[in-house]
This record gives sequence, C-alpha cells and structure tokens, in this order.
Amino acid sequence: MVQFIRILIAALLLAPASAVAADRAGVFDFYVLSLSWSPSWCSAEPNRKFNRQCDPRLDYRFIVHGLWPQFEKGYPQFCATRLPDRVPETLGQQYLDIIPSMGLIGHEWRKHGTCSGLDQSAYFAKLREAYGKIRVPPALANLASGKSASPEAIETAFSAANPGLAKDAIAVTCSAKQIEEVRICFSKDLTFRTCPEVDRQSCPLNSINIPPPP
Repeated sequence: MVQFIRILIAALLLAPASAVAADRAGVFDFYVLSLSWSPSWCSAEPNRKFNRQCDPRLDYRFIVHGLWPQFEKGYPQFCATRLPDRVPETLGQQYLDIIPSMGLIGHEWRKHGTCSGLDQSAYFAKLREAYGKIRVPPALANLASGKSASPEAIETAFSAANPGLAKDAIAVTCSAKQIEEVRICFSKDLTFRTCPEVDRQSCPLNSINIPPPP
C-alpha cells in the first residue's frame, strides 16, 4: 500500500498542469476564439438541407465555434460548477446570429464556458465581445464563389485586417483540404496575444479550398 501511494504521488507530481487543473473553473491562461467557416461544414453535412446553419437565406460564413479557455499547453474542459448545464432558450437565441445552433451553444457552455469562471450570461457576452473585436478580411467576408489560398496567406490577411494581431497569435486549420477554422488568441481582457502551441496547429498544406456560401 505504501508503495502504491508513493507511485500515485509521483504520477501527480509529473502530470502536466492541464491534467491537474482541468476541472477548476477560472484557472486558465488565455482564450482562443474559434471561427468556423460554415460553408466547409455544410459541404460535408449530409442533412444540410434541414440544418439552420446551411440555410442559404441566412448566409452564414464565419461563425463562432467557441471561446475556449486555454493553458499555455493544453486546455481545461467540462469544469466542475454549480451552474446549470442547460443554456436557456431565452439566452441562447440572443446568439444565434453568430452561433447558429442551440445544440452548439449548449455544448460550448458545458465543455468550455464552465471553465471560464463566468456565469452563462457573462460567458456569452464575453464571447460576443471577442467576436466583435475581429474584422474578417474583405476578400473572405465578400466571397461569392469558391477559391483556394494558402493557410499562411489567410493568416496574413487576418493580421493585416486586425492591427496588433501577430501571425503567431493565429492558426488556420483545415479538414479534407478545405479551410476549417481560424483560431485567434486573446488575453483574459481580450487583447491579442501570442500562443505558440495554438499557432503550431496551423494547417500544413500549401493550398486549401474555401467553399463558397450556399
């Protein structure tokens, strides 16, 4: 038994900070705002005709996937909290213009919002504030037909459109050779900040497709 306790203590001492602090609400280093290119998701969604996010009348382009508390390495998730898991319709509907699904709103609160140390109203207000600080490059905001670009060129365009956003504070991810997300790092007070681990998640391809809106 003594030997088992010694092994357990050693394992805890050697565990990364993310594993030890993952369930502690409010304990994190910075935020990542994840913007998802909706047309990429819809192009792979078999039930897109019945999905609000893919309705061409709503013209979703970059949507908010989430505002994620992060550690310098790793991230907390599903933190213990006395706050409810369910996001009320009356609150969630205020954010459907940028997060087009109550299901996604609820998931993001449970997995990431609970780790912010904020209540639901304050967390989603913080999310909208972060989103409001980003200017999407005109070439992407006004995209009417499909095109392709390098992840580096997309990062450069975002940096140029957002003064103070360094290229090591942003990552462009891809899936199936298409743009997937643009992830932008913010300090807790929502100023741009560098994030080496997130930056390393950038898509390694030389060129990725940018599907047009439906």
